[in-house]
Amino acid sequence: MFFTYLRRELRRRRKAALVVASGLALGIALVIVVNSVSNGMGKAQDKVLQSLYGLGTDMTVTKAASASTGDAQRPRFRFDARGDDDSEQSSDRVMVQGFQTLPASTVTKVGAQSGVSDAVGGLSLQVLKVSGQFTRGQFQQNGGGGFQRGGDGQPQGEVKGGGADFDVNNYSVYGTDVTEPALGPLTSSKITSGRTFKATETDAKVAVADSAYAKQKKYKVGSTVTIKGVKFQVIGIATADSGDSAADLYIPLKRAQALGDAKDKVTTIYVKAADSQKIDGVKSTIRKNVPGTTVTTSADLADTVSGSLSTASSLAASVGKWLSLAVLVAAFLVAGLLTSSAVSRRVREFGTLKAVGWKSGRVTRQVVGEAVVNGLVGGGLGIALGLAGAYAVTAISPSLEAQLGGGTGGGFGGGGGGDFPGGPGRRTAKTLEVALTAPVSVTTIVLAVGLAVAGGLIAGAFGGWRASRLRPADALRRVE
Repeated sequence: MFFTYLRRELRRRRKAALVVASGLALGIALVIVVNSVSNGMGKAQDKVLQSLYGLGTDMTVTKAASASTGDAQRPRFRFDARGDDDSEQSSDRVMVQGFQTLPASTVTKVGAQSGVSDAVGGLSLQVLKVSGQFTRGQFQQNGGGGFQRGGDGQPQGEVKGGGADFDVNNYSVYGTDVTEPALGPLTSSKITSGRTFKATETDAKVAVADSAYAKQKKYKVGSTVTIKGVKFQVIGIATADSGDSAADLYIPLKRAQALGDAKDKVTTIYVKAADSQKIDGVKSTIRKNVPGTTVTTSADLADTVSGSLSTASSLAASVGKWLSLAVLVAAFLVAGLLTSSAVSRRVREFGTLKAVGWKSGRVTRQVVGEAVVNGLVGGGLGIALGLAGAYAVTAISPSLEAQLGGGTGGGFGGGGGGDFPGGPGRRTAKTLEVALTAPVSVTTIVLAVGLAVAGGLIAGAFGGWRASRLRPADALRRVE
């Protein structure tokens, strides 16, 4: 009897049921879109941060460079022209980049801390190579204290007593522990040509080039790269997942230490926590037991992300959620009032049912049942609209910019090319572009179904309360 009456009433009151269901559908669709976009923002931010610290890394341990270290690292070049003829000369300087060095033994010490699953060291280097023709005179850095930037942003020098035609090549090199391939900045890139390092190539003269840098320099697998007189063979080309790599070239850590005159030294320790839910505790433990270091987590870096990604994320997290909440409350309220109004128009019907023996509870259950069905219909429509909205966002894939502000001290990764000059420890702003998607999770769908049922119950509560107050005499008064 319940389902027969329910089907008849819903069919008879299709327009009213559609109005209630549409209101709920709008609110539920908005919730789905906002949640999906928020999830997409989170994934976009993870992708940005991933370019700095690599997959599997929960935190890094570094030591901020001091001002005196920066002065000591200023490049000094001197070229002497021989006779009256042009002289083709070149010179390069390999500098530790980004942070003060830490003893390699610190990696073992960090790895032994409670809550740490694995730790691996890396060395960030910056190479400045100057080459060209110089005639009669000396070429030296400006003012005796370092190169100055020209209008194109490249370091500039001068020739005293003669002329010069020279090029400046500035690029980053990262020494990676080839015995730990699952941890470190190279894990955020995919080998798209050639191969990655073998665990036995700890002292090999091999390199993996970032795809963007390889394209710029026309490197391919088998090419030779010379760094400070040492020839390295390119064995692989790596493409960063986020579009921006941590370095232009990757070489074995031992070779990087030799080039940078940093034997048994590292600049960054990549740490993987045994339990990702206890990262804060591990961070505190490392800071306490390894003094003088800076421990940075992805959450710390997330606070430094600015640009359109940060703005859109804030809007989705605050304005979007409050807007969806307001629409839901309004939809629930309207559904309740419409259901209550519909019950008022059915006074004669319900009064007659009570006169023939229906109890108040049965009438209330009938009204609630109708409201719940309306809610489920609204939920179905809302899920369909929400999925369509999320699909539209993903299909359009609007591009968002994320800027990682510069500063001194801790941070993930070794820093890509362009951080020089400015001194080790000072990092320039890094801008990345990411495409926004709106993935819909199972949790979001479950939430939508829950909201549909809740909306139906709330509307049913309004209508049920009104129906419970009806008496058989009400039907007689309505007939008169």
